[in-house]
Amino acid sequence: MKQQIFRLHGQVQYYAWGGFEYIPNLLGFDNAQHKPCAEYWMGAHSGAPGKLDTESGSKLWSELIQKNPEEFLGEAVAKKFDELPYLFKVLDVREMLSIQVHPTKEEAAKGFDAEEAAGISITAPNRNYKDRNHKPEVMVALGDFWLLHGFKKEGLLREVLNNVPEFKSLQKVFEDGGYAGLYKFIMEMPQDNADALLLPLVNRESLNTHTKEEPGYWVNKLYNGNLPESNLDRGIFSIYFFNIVKLQKGEGIFQAAGVPHAYLEGQNVELMANSDNVLRGGLTPKHIDVPELLKHTTFEGIEANILHSEEGLNGENIYRLPAEDFGISAVHLNTGREYVNTSMSPELFLVIEGSVQSGELGFGKGEVIMIVPDTEYTIRGIKDAILYKAYVPV
Repeated sequence: MKQQIFRLHGQVQYYAWGGFEYIPNLLGFDNAQHKPCAEYWMGAHSGAPGKLDTESGSKLWSELIQKNPEEFLGEAVAKKFDELPYLFKVLDVREMLSIQVHPTKEEAAKGFDAEEAAGISITAPNRNYKDRNHKPEVMVALGDFWLLHGFKKEGLLREVLNNVPEFKSLQKVFEDGGYAGLYKFIMEMPQDNADALLLPLVNRESLNTHTKEEPGYWVNKLYNGNLPESNLDRGIFSIYFFNIVKLQKGEGIFQAAGVPHAYLEGQNVELMANSDNVLRGGLTPKHIDVPELLKHTTFEGIEANILHSEEGLNGENIYRLPAEDFGISAVHLNTGREYVNTSMSPELFLVIEGSVQSGELGFGKGEVIMIVPDTEYTIRGIKDAILYKAYVPV
């Protein structure tokens, strides 16, 4: 195929926690049915592959890769991964996402094969493993963004256990069993016991006003005044035990395999290994599998490592990541400014603001450029533009 620069059309995913306006406004469509637009997938994952506008019509990117992997992946990427190794997304988090961890590549393969052998349909609601891949991921905030990320450091967690009256009985559990013992205890305790701890806590938090830095804010948002009498979500424990992190526009964070986390509120661009494997433990109506979650969780206190981009050439700002599957950068192009480069891997550019031109094609807000490997190209700012670039760091 002679064409080297394409327009890519992704797919919107409708999940209950999604917002109603941000993604429709970004992509320019009318959400007349008021559907919760949670994610916009830009990639070749079998769950929602993107389409490319080619000289011979609209084609699934995944099928083009299968038919000609070296042309659409490049020799190095095709040899190492045998597929597009990343999945690019936009997220609009209106309601809290699930407490979750992602498996390592080895454990993902084991889990996928076990569920296949058990005859669990790939679309079954109780399916944990949708593929054999790991899912490290990075997100960059598009505005103020809030999330839970990893367990609090030991001193901070001890303060929580000491200062929250309902948690005082858990101090000895932590002393005896550490992070793993504590989390296993609260996640596996009978629901009646969990209710006995959480109900008075939730009721008390509902009487107070909190800032977003405080767990009580998120507990109140979870129930929004509709306080239950029983069967409380034990994901509430994680709101107190995990770090509450605020990212400002342009700041990022990396989630490695095993790090428990949950998105709380805001919009971001997210880039991850080409996988949809999620092990959930609460704050969700989706399938929860506590034993599988515990099996893959890293039990240690951490401090969030907030990522800041490093200024490169041609208006590119690069985020340094401990990942071989993907890389991400932001490209700022004032009107008339040009970004000139040669692609070493399949590259995606999402236009977040403004408009640009590459070759004979123009791209506006919400549109996506796909450039095949080994292509010399120029992207020119037509109206002051911000783009996010996904690539493979070969």
